[in-house]
Amino acid sequence: MTRSKELRNVGPEIDALRLGMDWHSSDLDRYQILIESTQGSSHPGSFALDQLVEAIEIGIRYGQGKPAKFTVTDICDGIAQGHEGMNYSLVSREIMAAMVEIHARANPIDGLVLVSACDKAVPAHLMAAARLNIPVIHVPGGVMSSGPGGLTLEQIGTYHVKQQRGEITTEEFAQLKANACPSCGACQFMGTAGTMQVMAEALGLALPGSAVAPFSLKTIKNLARGAGKQIISLIEKGITSKEILTFEAFYNAIVIHAAISGSTNALLHLPAIAREAGVEIKPQLFDEINKKVPCLVNTRPTGKYATEYFWYAGGVPALMLKLKDFLYLDVMTCTGKTLRVNLESLEKGLTSNNGYLDKYGIRPEEIILPLEKPISEKGSIAILQGNLAQEGAVVKYAAVAPQMCVHIGPAKVFNNELKARQAILQGKISPGDIIVINYAGPKGSGMPEMFYTTEALAASPQLIATTAIITDGRFSGATRGPAIGHISPKAAEGGTIAFVEDDDLIEIDIPNRKLNIVGINNSYKTPQEIDEVIALRKSKGVKINLNGPKGVLGLYQRLATSAMTGGYMK
Repeated sequence: MTRSKELRNVGPEIDALRLGMDWHSSDLDRYQILIESTQGSSHPGSFALDQLVEAIEIGIRYGQGKPAKFTVTDICDGIAQGHEGMNYSLVSREIMAAMVEIHARANPIDGLVLVSACDKAVPAHLMAAARLNIPVIHVPGGVMSSGPGGLTLEQIGTYHVKQQRGEITTEEFAQLKANACPSCGACQFMGTAGTMQVMAEALGLALPGSAVAPFSLKTIKNLARGAGKQIISLIEKGITSKEILTFEAFYNAIVIHAAISGSTNALLHLPAIAREAGVEIKPQLFDEINKKVPCLVNTRPTGKYATEYFWYAGGVPALMLKLKDFLYLDVMTCTGKTLRVNLESLEKGLTSNNGYLDKYGIRPEEIILPLEKPISEKGSIAILQGNLAQEGAVVKYAAVAPQMCVHIGPAKVFNNELKARQAILQGKISPGDIIVINYAGPKGSGMPEMFYTTEALAASPQLIATTAIITDGRFSGATRGPAIGHISPKAAEGGTIAFVEDDDLIEIDIPNRKLNIVGINNSYKTPQEIDEVIALRKSKGVKINLNGPKGVLGLYQRLATSAMTGGYMK
């Protein structure tokens, strides 16, 4: 007996209440499917998702199921940037996942279709899918088109700095803003939104070829309709999310993450999703995989092209075919078939998207490079450790200039991001400095990302090539340059980063995976001398007293785990 029928037998009012809505008596014995979307007027990534929901409804009805639409709208990291709203970004993941759980548990449903496109919405939905362990399919919400000349949204931050410095006019900047988001969909670069759409497909929870599809094409609606039909098949076969979300599936996702030079935020999200599925993903696994998997995908911000071109070149299936030797091919997917079978059936039809590239004069191998000619022979993520990050820190070294991969510089310490950004804009940061931003972790200010600060740095060709930022907070998927985040233990828990002072010498050594304090007051010291100085500073207590806010952010700060374990609420 299906779950929906079991609960209807327990609750005699259920049928009566449903017949008071858009239900017919013939609907009551059908498979009951919850469609959970983030549709709302919050941003372009969620605004038009009702079109995909409608297509999913049609697919469900084709399969003789009955759909029910629920919505928990997400916030946009781009709109939340630069003010207190960004502090609420990561906690929103937890709340959205909880609301999907509530909707699914409180209603008699047999399957779940999740529809989302952006930074916290996709990981929230994947967390909920793993937690619920029912038949689930995720429908990625696609990406927007690029603007004139290949303009993508993440460039607006740099152009804003240029406008403030008088390098472009106010009118020129206004025109750039008007053209940066030409359609609905997620942002057009391989930031966190695009990365997590790719992760949903790489994990096997989204249909093949559905990640980062251009929202402007009818194909994305056809894929959504197909997901509506397929959820019925998963119910009939009894395939639940935990049969798909195995350790091997997460391993595959990390392989793909390395090859796309994905957002560092995936190191928050994948471990949190895995935990819900009963799978442990340690940070060192990312490092291990990135050491052997080449970076192949030439998309912004580390590459040249917008993410829609990745889809035109064949998307995730084309990339997986190139990386078959690195993947576990016998994992189950939401098609009801193994990855091996999916790829075998898709291989002959992968050229179908390539025709879109012809009008741009671009070949698919310019977007997804051959294994023998990769963008880099290794991936893009490194896990650093040392006396400044005993539990680890994360850097996307594909975005770091070669001369900054090994660097020692004096610390310039700030207890909030705004002061650091102002210091950059006011010319108070010198080439070679290492900017330290404290109290930005989950238990500090909620772990906001620091896109505007990194863009202020990126707007100066001299600083971006000579200056680093390190923090217990996180960075945008659009971040460029030497930016090291997720430092753990974090400042608010008495981690070493809380006791760094101006002109301490900090060593960054990405090839050897090191992040250490190596000097005090611009003078090199032995490791023992460093330990003694830090111990003395710690004996005086944490520098500032953080009184957490009330409400949900305060709750998150009290319950959140380390960034290196996923920053989830325990």
